[in-house]
Amino acid sequence: MTAQGRGSQPGNGAKAPANVSGGSEYAGTNPWLIAIIVSAATFMEVLDTTIANVVLRYISGSLGVGPSEAAWVVTSYLVANSIVLCASSWLVQVFGRKNFFLACIALFTVSSFLCGIAWSLPALLVFRVMQGLAGGGMTPVAQSILAAAFPPAKRSQGFAIYGVAVVVAPAIGPVLGGWLADAYSWHWCFFINVPIGIASLVSIVMLLPASKNEATERRKLWKNGLKFDAVGFILVATFLGALEVVLDKGQEDDWFGSGFIIAFAATSATALVLFIPWELMVRKPLIDLRMLVGRQFGACFLVMLGTGAILIATTQFLPQLLQTNYGYTATLSGLALSPGGVVTMLGMFVVGRLGFIQPKYLIAAGGLVIAAAMYDLTRIDADVDFGFFAWSRIYVAIGLPLLFIPVTTASYDGLPTGKTDQASALINVARNFGGSIGVSLAQTVLARREQFHQARLSEHVGTWNPAYQQSLQQFQNYFATKPVPGTSTSQTAVASIGQMVELQSSFLAYIDVFFVLMLVAGVVAALALTLRSVKPGGAVQGAA
Repeated sequence: MTAQGRGSQPGNGAKAPANVSGGSEYAGTNPWLIAIIVSAATFMEVLDTTIANVVLRYISGSLGVGPSEAAWVVTSYLVANSIVLCASSWLVQVFGRKNFFLACIALFTVSSFLCGIAWSLPALLVFRVMQGLAGGGMTPVAQSILAAAFPPAKRSQGFAIYGVAVVVAPAIGPVLGGWLADAYSWHWCFFINVPIGIASLVSIVMLLPASKNEATERRKLWKNGLKFDAVGFILVATFLGALEVVLDKGQEDDWFGSGFIIAFAATSATALVLFIPWELMVRKPLIDLRMLVGRQFGACFLVMLGTGAILIATTQFLPQLLQTNYGYTATLSGLALSPGGVVTMLGMFVVGRLGFIQPKYLIAAGGLVIAAAMYDLTRIDADVDFGFFAWSRIYVAIGLPLLFIPVTTASYDGLPTGKTDQASALINVARNFGGSIGVSLAQTVLARREQFHQARLSEHVGTWNPAYQQSLQQFQNYFATKPVPGTSTSQTAVASIGQMVELQSSFLAYIDVFFVLMLVAGVVAALALTLRSVKPGGAVQGAA
């Protein structure tokens, strides 16, 4: 969850409104009405980041692709979202908040419909990229509109409405997505955005006036020339896009044993090597790289990278585990995640009141809580029940607010006012791209370790092993009373033992995934302790 920086600076890369000391820029329109219609559009975008996670198995089966390929539906959206965030501030200045917001909602609505009718995985990925581009632009401008609609004294109240929408959407997304997929089909997880998008478009056109202050600033911008770091944008888009292809296809193509992977890895590395000196030399860089090498902001960037990896990876892999290994429906797997969403929502308000505690200690505590939750998940076996997974998600949810809110506060510490927009954009890029990296890392660990465990367990399967002979005899006795047509009792018994080996290998591989995520959370906690102490007070509340 992102929000304001110091004072009244809006987050996520949107420019601060000109009236930082006055009233609303939208005089004559009720600011609470503006908050509701803007938050509704944002709710739609945030909902879409979680609603698809529980239906990847349906998408996989419907389009005839494997689980690792179906995961691209999530990662492609996150990468596109990250790329457009880098340019969102400039786009808002050029086209205006209202116009740009309407364009983002329109593109998101159209691409949602196209996702729903996608006929193949490549088509779905193209439409998801369109969705990600629209969603990445929608979030920062929504916060900018809210900051312009409310006078400074009431601005935090407007952001409270926005914050509720942002944290409620992930809570109901998995359940709604699971129910739609079970009752209808996975296509409806995208079709549901269409009526919300149309209603948002109509409401904003009718109720949100143009800002006179913003129009004046935009005319000055056009008069003085549009200065945009196009080269930097192309390079960072190439770097992130090519890296994502490497992460998504690496496991499937045997990593650097594939010429395809080597080519994209080289493209990504070349773009990064060219990007760094370009950004250091250009007068108005797309990204101020000096911020990333600073102790305070650089550590916050890495903390958010790890946080995003844990959040998105667990949101995807828990439903996958429940559906493949425990036979849960998409609805039930979504219900297992939802209590965590409620706890996170309540935790946001609690942590927002903890401004008297140094952010670095809150972040370290959050990292340790999530590390403990990941360790708890390494206890999974065939006998754990729904309550075990619901509580494990609650444990994760307790730690998330301790990370998201304080890291926002700490990231702004020591930055000049003119850098807060870019700081917020970079923190969001870290969250989204970290999520993409987390999914790819978990997918690779799962596949590699499942192969490893299956090979090790298979070494104990043979007639020379008394335990195997005993199990084989028990299965043969069982299937003798319930014969399977077309196969002998012995064949059925051997096949059943093989299935048990595969299932046990899968459990052990998931345990390894959670162990790796536990290590990531531990690194996040350690990084937090390298942060400087910041002035106690209302900074955390402002971030909330």
